[in-house]
Amino acid sequence: MDHLSFALTADGSKTLFNEKVGENYHSRHGALQESKHVFLDTGLRYFLEKSGLTKAGILEVGFGTGLNFLITADFCTANGIELEYTGIEAYPLNQVIIGDTGYDNYISNELWDSFSSQYQKALKHEVQICNLCSLKIEHKTMLDFNLMELFDVIYFDAFAAVHQPEMWDYQSLKHISKFLKPGGIFVTYAITGDLKRTMKSLGFAIEKAPGAAGKREMLRAVKI
Repeated sequence: MDHLSFALTADGSKTLFNEKVGENYHSRHGALQESKHVFLDTGLRYFLEKSGLTKAGILEVGFGTGLNFLITADFCTANGIELEYTGIEAYPLNQVIIGDTGYDNYISNELWDSFSSQYQKALKHEVQICNLCSLKIEHKTMLDFNLMELFDVIYFDAFAAVHQPEMWDYQSLKHISKFLKPGGIFVTYAITGDLKRTMKSLGFAIEKAPGAAGKREMLRAVKI
């Protein structure tokens, strides 16, 4: 994986730069703060407060370094939330890169030890990361993903449309949206006119939420 290199972001956390794609895995304004704001706070925590549930199923498009999973699992463990987490990743990172992220500094030691020791297994089948949290990583493209399972929240963390437009077109968004339950939440760091129109045409109520550092707004969409 010579095309990948670590970069330090503004909040002190690391991200990866993918030379082939020409983009970072996370915001250079802060990988950790973006993950917490966009996905945990604007996505899962909003869903839990809205629904009153203590259990959630999350589907992530673009599992990448695992940061979104780790901060989500850490929150759920601390707050007694049962979490079933599925990631989609066409190009999984190797164990060495996962170990060098430094994300063990932001979660419990127990969670990190379990995740890092079972990461490779999660690429093949579901694993129990802790008493409340399970994880499986589907090693395939988004359009090849197909499960009977429906989810409460979708974390859409694909590379930006300028670099991977095929991830953001109508066909792709229609495909992934069918795995979301009615009333479920779709969140992503981006917000464009095309994205809003597409999600609205797919039966979503569109919300403009405050963006993470470096972005004024982001998209949260609720499936009607």
